[in-house]
Amino acid sequence: MTPLQRYIAEEIATDHVEGLLSRREALRRLALLGVGTAAASSLIAACAENRQETTTEETASPTEAATTSETTEASGPPPGSDKTLPTTPITWAGPQGELQAAWAEAPDPRGGVLVIHENKGLNDWVRSVAGRFAGIGYSALAIDLLSGQGGTAKFADPAEATAALGNIGDEEFIANLKSGIGELQRRVPDKKIAAVGFCMGGGLVWRLLAAGSPELAAAVPFYGPTPDNPDFSGSKDVAVLAFYGALDERVNKTEPTARAALEKAGLVHELITEPDANHAFFNDTNPERYNAAASADAWRRVQDWFTRYVG
Repeated sequence: MTPLQRYIAEEIATDHVEGLLSRREALRRLALLGVGTAAASSLIAACAENRQETTTEETASPTEAATTSETTEASGPPPGSDKTLPTTPITWAGPQGELQAAWAEAPDPRGGVLVIHENKGLNDWVRSVAGRFAGIGYSALAIDLLSGQGGTAKFADPAEATAALGNIGDEEFIANLKSGIGELQRRVPDKKIAAVGFCMGGGLVWRLLAAGSPELAAAVPFYGPTPDNPDFSGSKDVAVLAFYGALDERVNKTEPTARAALEKAGLVHELITEPDANHAFFNDTNPERYNAAASADAWRRVQDWFTRYVG
């Protein structure tokens, strides 16, 4: 099992443990990843045990924990939705064939943003995020990392799209993401570029940094797992703003690795842990995990970061 497949499998098991998926559905999704019933049962049991062992004493340091005067809520309009601009489908020639994306163009762009989707592929929520960035002045390109498989829309079952993403190697991901950055640079010439990713996409932002991405001015991984022993020295001038949810035990375990690698490489960085927020807290289509206060705080911080480092 590849690291990405393992990450997706653990996410499915965790979703079941937290009551978001039935056991039957979790086993079905794990089977699509190639995980047999016995191995799946062991994984679910391990995730349940880890959750029980984790205490609530682990919190961010006072200087880096997010603070907000808003009351934490599980619902509310997504931040930036009042300025959302429409997206249009685009294609271009990638390194291994045609790549697809949703393009949201700001009228007078201050910069460009590569939006990297979750493990569900390029869906309407990801398009809305691209539109929100365009609405605040940053033209956004939301790439479809299933382009080589015909695109996310070819998968009627989102679980099959997730499984297909799990079969794509890091080299293909990085090559396609780099191509997306190039296409974005072509569409917003002479402007600085940022990369923002969520969940699996957040992990891919970290991998872009490890692969060396000096063409980026800023990188914003949302609750993305850090790869093992990353070296970010090839991305020395990238300003990194990373978000974690205080309740996201699994991804938070990789935060110290990210911090150490950022410090070693000398990158400008800030790691924010949103209190009372779980994994995927920014996704308003997931009512069980969406946190309006954390999302609003993160959106404000991203805008401030872009103003400082993108334009």
